[in-house]
Amino acid sequence: MTYSNGVDGTVPELKLRVEEDSDNGDYLKLRGGSNEEDEGSSAESSRCPIGSVTSVWFWVKLISLVVCLGSLAFVIIKWVGPFLIEKELIPFINWVRNTFSIPVLGLLLFASVALFPSILLPSSPSMWMAGLTFGYGKGFLLILSAASIGVTLPFLIGHLFLHKMQEWLKKYPKKAAILRAAGEGTWFHQFQAVTLIRVSPFPYIIYNYCALATGVHYGPYILGSLVGMVPEIFVSIYTGIMLRTLAVASDTRHTLSVVEIVVNVLGFCVTASATIVCTIYAKKKLSAMQSEDVETLQNPIL
Repeated sequence: MTYSNGVDGTVPELKLRVEEDSDNGDYLKLRGGSNEEDEGSSAESSRCPIGSVTSVWFWVKLISLVVCLGSLAFVIIKWVGPFLIEKELIPFINWVRNTFSIPVLGLLLFASVALFPSILLPSSPSMWMAGLTFGYGKGFLLILSAASIGVTLPFLIGHLFLHKMQEWLKKYPKKAAILRAAGEGTWFHQFQAVTLIRVSPFPYIIYNYCALATGVHYGPYILGSLVGMVPEIFVSIYTGIMLRTLAVASDTRHTLSVVEIVVNVLGFCVTASATIVCTIYAKKKLSAMQSEDVETLQNPIL
């Protein structure tokens, strides 16, 4: 109820509410305000469950993703994989083993991983073959040592195209913003940015040539590149080992047991999920670093 004072104003509405208290008994609560305030308070109380709903929805999406990946892996391992392996992979593996010795094959794989990035060719098939032939230990050392050369050669060759690369970065400032973030700040800042770029889905072959134009130093560039490539190397080695397992099973006409299928499916799901999580994390961190750089440029320290 409102009361007019005869001029032009009103007295705020007073509300009486009877509430119960187990300790003090019934009591009256006097409250002033408008319906808008009541609606605001009820709206605030209705917002409380939003965080829990978001968390539940995140887990639902994550579980759905894992189930989809597991189903896809099961179909590939059970039907698609054996067909392709019997028709393509086994003949190719037999040809490689009959043509090259293990040392020569290792040298060829090392050369391909080291040189292919310089001529803009993917080296993933060579990494798969390294995992298939040498396993985790020797395969990891071979790929990592070759990759150090593979990212160094384009960095050095980039001196010949430095001015063209800088002009290209100026033409596309939005696309080049993430790359420029890797060439700014301290040594650790550059190392962190390069690592995140390697983990993110940004084409690493292009970055090999553009890195020098961003002003990044070679030390953080090479270390960040090697650290950022570790997840990709393990995924490639695991892929090669899984292909070898399927090839042996198909060649010997041995059907994979339920346990072997489950182990391979779980390994594929864990590997794929870890890669996706690392990629999402890297993209978020790069976006945060890019925003910090933009704020720094807009609000320079006097």
